[in-house]
Amino acid sequence: MDKERAKAFMSTMVDTLNSGSLALMMSIGHRTGLFDQMAGMGEVTSSELAHAAQLDERYVREWLAAMTSGGVVDYDATSERFELPVEHERLVTRAGGPLNLASTMQTIALLASVEDDVVDAFRTGAGVPYDRYRGFQSWMAEESAARFDSALLDVIIPAIPGATEALTNGATLADLGCGSGHAIALLARAFPKSTFVGIDFSTEGLATAQQHADEACLTNVTFLNVDAAALDLVETFDYVTSFDAIHDQAQPHTVLENIHRSLVDDGTYLCVEPKAHSALIDNMEEPAAAYQYTISTMHCMSVSIAGGGEGLGTAWGSNRIAEALETAGFVDLAPVEVRPDRANSYVLCKKR
Repeated sequence: MDKERAKAFMSTMVDTLNSGSLALMMSIGHRTGLFDQMAGMGEVTSSELAHAAQLDERYVREWLAAMTSGGVVDYDATSERFELPVEHERLVTRAGGPLNLASTMQTIALLASVEDDVVDAFRTGAGVPYDRYRGFQSWMAEESAARFDSALLDVIIPAIPGATEALTNGATLADLGCGSGHAIALLARAFPKSTFVGIDFSTEGLATAQQHADEACLTNVTFLNVDAAALDLVETFDYVTSFDAIHDQAQPHTVLENIHRSLVDDGTYLCVEPKAHSALIDNMEEPAAAYQYTISTMHCMSVSIAGGGEGLGTAWGSNRIAEALETAGFVDLAPVEVRPDRANSYVLCKKR
């Protein structure tokens, strides 16, 4: 046995334990607003921070100890004051939009809540149905809203050739897997002459989407509560988008065929999926590969299998995405760079 290798692995495991623990505490810092409160405050005591955030000082003090130990905040032992470095702010506060990794840390607790179900799935080969993931819908809504607010109107839509002009003059666009409908609402406000349709199987998400649309008096929006595999619309939309939705589907290839059929001739589909390579070996150097395979095992793949699907997994990758789009009949595949969202691959394609 190589003792040095064993010692190095022990160190890695301790780092992993610390990092996993820190992720939970960062999630709490996001949910309680502690990071947002600390931003710009300069050096503060635990009492001052707790008072400003209207939280219990004892809990805040222990949380600050974890943040200090994890290198997230700075600490002056003489004055017993803590400070969130300006260099860290955009990565842990809501002001960072899609760069806010403290929001993403919520996935650790969300996935852990279904660990028993996933362990059973390892034994039975069955999946874990979507309704077991309590809180996942609201987390996805928060993550998506941050991405859409920062990039949808200024970067994503302008990246689709002719889309801004077409939507300004009046076109039809469907967002498949729309969730709580934040993207649809942004588009409907920006392009009042166009018609927008949100499609999702989640009654919870669509109820929220409809409520927000009603409150905003968006009359150019409708929602369809339907499984995308059962979507039966023909030549209805000029544009279709899907954001991180295809790999979760029980029947992804059927869904892509349905999207193709729903587009008018020369219609455009924007397919957004997690950025990854299709071969494991090609992902080995990716910084978040372990996280990606974990969320795949504990959610994306398992949800698909629960619906009787093949379980593509989060990291099905760019090669398989392209193959699936071409098999469904799409042509002129073209990657699009969206710098505010570096976690996903954006692929434009056409129906001919």
